[in-house]
Amino acid sequence: MTAKVLYLSELSSAGDWQDFTGSVVCFGHFNAIHPGHIRYFLKARQYGSPLVVALEGDALLAEIERTNSFEEYERAQAVAALDMIDYVVILDTSALENFVGKVSLAALVLGREFEQSRAEKVYLAVTQVLEKGAEVFYDAGETHYASAEFFHASPRELENERWHAFQAAQKAHSVSLSETFLTLSKTDSPRILVVGDSIIDQYVACEPVGMSNEAPVIVVKELESQEYVGGAAIVAAHVAALGAHCIFLSVTGNDSPVEFLKTSLKDYGVDTRLLEDSSRPTTYKIRYLVENQKLFRVSRLKEDRIPARVEDQLIENITDMASSLDGILVSDFVYGVITPRVVETLLSVSRDHDLPLFGDLQCSSQVGNISRFQHFHLISPTEREARIALSNQDDGIEFVANLLMEKTHSANLILKLGAGGFIAYNGEGTGEFLQRQHFPALTVNPIDVAGAGDALLAAVSVGLMKGLSLMEASAIACCVSAIAVQTVGNRPVSLNQVHQYLYQRNGLTDEI
Repeated sequence: MTAKVLYLSELSSAGDWQDFTGSVVCFGHFNAIHPGHIRYFLKARQYGSPLVVALEGDALLAEIERTNSFEEYERAQAVAALDMIDYVVILDTSALENFVGKVSLAALVLGREFEQSRAEKVYLAVTQVLEKGAEVFYDAGETHYASAEFFHASPRELENERWHAFQAAQKAHSVSLSETFLTLSKTDSPRILVVGDSIIDQYVACEPVGMSNEAPVIVVKELESQEYVGGAAIVAAHVAALGAHCIFLSVTGNDSPVEFLKTSLKDYGVDTRLLEDSSRPTTYKIRYLVENQKLFRVSRLKEDRIPARVEDQLIENITDMASSLDGILVSDFVYGVITPRVVETLLSVSRDHDLPLFGDLQCSSQVGNISRFQHFHLISPTEREARIALSNQDDGIEFVANLLMEKTHSANLILKLGAGGFIAYNGEGTGEFLQRQHFPALTVNPIDVAGAGDALLAAVSVGLMKGLSLMEASAIACCVSAIAVQTVGNRPVSLNQVHQYLYQRNGLTDEI
């Protein structure tokens, strides 16, 4: 046997099962390969070899999956392209139990969801494997939030791999970057309200001096400092820079950083409405760094919920503006601005005025739960935040994403994977994925990743508001995020920068 992709019907006719002796078998439909699948395959490989993927054929898929999936051979070829996979068997005429019943396998490795919620689907196959004396493992692979890929390829090789993966993602959904950019740059400017926590980020460049003789303390000398707008404020700046009319609504303290915030947002073309809460400081974060390596961060902030008086003012502003808006973007850093009453108000005006809601909740060092954003048009958590919301550390990415969309009733989901890029899921409120696609992180050596998620959320939201599909908006947002991480500190990414990036990377014409 020389082919890597095989059909079960042909194998059954030939009766040729010898090459599968002692194999480890994985199972799924694998419509769009993403980092979660790689984790799964790597884990399965630890149980032995050859590693065989039993891929559900078109005839075995549910109608909604079949309608929105690539054809079985295309899916099989994508899996077979992975070096760790020895064979892909397309289950074209029979289910999984018909395959495992005929081979002398060592183990069947399934995602954890098949242990409980989807156990019925694989019950017969599991029974046969156990009767043969082989093992069944339920393991989606280790959940991790960093990458070790630099061990296996040079930065240039990684960059080329990611760009090719990005091009493949575009091709998979018939996305034309030139046409998408034209739509983004030449359509009318939607009126988008951005509401959330204001943050000022200060970066302090330092020179290392050495170790103190008095105590084991690193000593650095301050060279220069620079302030940037952050939090929901930089999201608003991105929204304006990408061609929308942006109104920014937030709460600040009564202190000097407010003036910097107002001046900066005015320069960025943002219509700013800041409410004062004298009981709290404007959130201020200081990052000390040597070259582009951050040493530590000091934060001056208050995480308590805003007072009822300020909350009433915030709600009144949202209600008064609602009729003039085209959409609302919520950027919650969990510092007390986006209260339960504010969320209820947002949902109410969304229903009353048919306004799409776009939301992100960041809890890297705070305590938050993205599932409080119900019935949003788009939510954009990290994988860690999604797992926190579901109290689920073990299941595969695909299953976690599906659970989160069901729990929040969101129409679309962007699941951020850090250095692994992100996965865009389109469900349109059906409870099932209509489309999904992994987009890689295009910048291999980022200077500062702190604002990548903010740029991503802003770009996808503006794209959707300008009539792009989720996959078109995600392709543009992938580029916007790549630009955002190439400089220290948060800086809004403009349409002109996006054009230059696309021109350099993809050869688009100057006429765009």
